[in-house]
Amino acid sequence: MLTRKKKIIKKNHQVYLKLLLNLLVIASFIVLTITPSSSVQDDLEKLLPIPAKHQLPNSLNQWQDKPYSGDYFAEIKPSLGGYLVLSEFPIKVYFDRPLDPKDNSSSTHRFNQWVEAIEQSIYEWNNYLPMVEVSQVELADIIIQRTTPPLDSKIDPETGILQIPRARTAQTRYEFYLKNNHLFHKMIIQIRPNLGELATLSAARHELGHGLGIWGHSPQENDALYFSQVNPSIPISARDINTLKKIYEQPTRLGWPLPLQE
Repeated sequence: MLTRKKKIIKKNHQVYLKLLLNLLVIASFIVLTITPSSSVQDDLEKLLPIPAKHQLPNSLNQWQDKPYSGDYFAEIKPSLGGYLVLSEFPIKVYFDRPLDPKDNSSSTHRFNQWVEAIEQSIYEWNNYLPMVEVSQVELADIIIQRTTPPLDSKIDPETGILQIPRARTAQTRYEFYLKNNHLFHKMIIQIRPNLGELATLSAARHELGHGLGIWGHSPQENDALYFSQVNPSIPISARDINTLKKIYEQPTRLGWPLPLQE
């Protein structure tokens, strides 16, 4: 049995880890949107893993683009945890499925079409980063939900008026977590259920690109990660893969142990 002193140390350790994760999410948001306080960022970085490179999976390591088509790596924004690199392969993906896929109702038919689009997008990206579907959401590195993303309304600081943006087709966000004292992240993708087949595939292809680590947008409309959906049939481009490979070649804090001591 743990002594009272050891129980207190363990409890404080758990509180510390939860606080660290909350600070990491907040600080990452600040890094992406506001010029961060260097002292706050420096203090937090001392608690995080030392950035290091992970080994590329063979499929991405063997990718070659000749002649080189270019990339948009300059548009990619790392979090305070580093570039959003997934380090354990195959990448585990969970996505919603109907309770009874063989049900003949129109709602289940539309649900199955949504699932087919998700499966197709995974198949396309799987050529470069290995993925596998899992049936338990808690095991997943990437979670794809069949739901309408929130509006994320905000108040204009100058006018005090509530600003409500247009409904989004899809969105991706990330969450940090700790496992065996290592810092990891998981991606949560939300895609609207009432899109057409081609639009769902386009949204899934785009958002899965974010989920795999392309945390930014291409300025060229012939790339799947172009910031606006101008053509729902745009496939994954060589520039998308060049950018993905460059991201996975960067050092990151994710997937590495925290420098914590008892």
